[in-house]
Amino acid sequence: MGRMSDLRVGILGYGIGGRVFHAPLVAATPGLTPAVITTSGNAVQARTDHPGAEVVPDADALFERAGDLDLVVVSTPNRTHVPLALRAIEAGLPVVVDKPFAPTALEAEQVVAAAKAAGVGLTVFQNRRLDSDFLTVRKVLESGKLGEVFRFESRYDRWVPKPKDNWREFGDPAEAGGLLYDLGAHIVDQALQLFGPVTQVYAETDRRRAGVQVDDDVFVALKHVNGVRSHLWASALAGTLNPRFRVLGDQATFTKYGLDVQEPQIKAGMRPGEESWGVEPASDAGKIGVGNDVKTVPTETGRYEQFYAEVRDALRGDGAFPVDPESSVEALRVIEAAHRSGVEGTVIKL
Repeated sequence: MGRMSDLRVGILGYGIGGRVFHAPLVAATPGLTPAVITTSGNAVQARTDHPGAEVVPDADALFERAGDLDLVVVSTPNRTHVPLALRAIEAGLPVVVDKPFAPTALEAEQVVAAAKAAGVGLTVFQNRRLDSDFLTVRKVLESGKLGEVFRFESRYDRWVPKPKDNWREFGDPAEAGGLLYDLGAHIVDQALQLFGPVTQVYAETDRRRAGVQVDDDVFVALKHVNGVRSHLWASALAGTLNPRFRVLGDQATFTKYGLDVQEPQIKAGMRPGEESWGVEPASDAGKIGVGNDVKTVPTETGRYEQFYAEVRDALRGDGAFPVDPESSVEALRVIEAAHRSGVEGTVIKL
């Protein structure tokens, strides 16, 4: 892995994950190149987007080329994350697994153990640690201007009034569908990154849309070891704009509206390095203060490209992989506790 030529990346799946996130970010990272892409229905699109990559129909075809690859990215339906990650590890290939890491924490632990036993690199695509708004919250916390923080509020809302016919909305538990797994894998991870492990989990998980098979309106309350309480919301039926983040301290409050722009920018054809990449509108800048005495906090620039730059460096022996998979296992433990709490209507202690 010490060679300085481009490292060849195999990408499993070319749905929204592979097409919008992984393949464009890999292609935009100096030293990495999309070499093999698997897709059963988007072959023409994949060849158009990445003419230098070989497009194959399935995982078997990709792993036949394992000797020519330096990294595998698993961006397939949730139920396939574990078997495909294990297959990459067995082939001796470092692997990036999209979130949620696995349908259960136990399965995720098995993947971590297999990677350690094989001495193979493993990381999880927790890209929203590199969102502009989340990076701004980190900077505000580090400034100390809030004083002692006691409550963290995070909302990731959408307006999708009709369920979609895809695996994210299928009811089989093996699919790990529903907002608790889909968006919860981000907002729970962010809370844990900011405030550390939790001792208690309470959740309300509902199915609000006609015919929906999975939770589509979720509230999760966490009590962290350090005493901070996180309140997290995700909904498919939020028709108006709500604060993305609100952080309460004993000296001031920080409030931030708007969502990170990198996903819509990639969909629109923009790539890292271009002007305005990762830059939110100035109107979405957060405010910090008390009462009418508030100041604007400029929003940090989002930087999804950092993830694969760190993966490249790790492959070359120049640093660590960007996300410790153990942290994603811990997030899954919290998500599982939230699911249980939502079913039982009880507080779950960890």
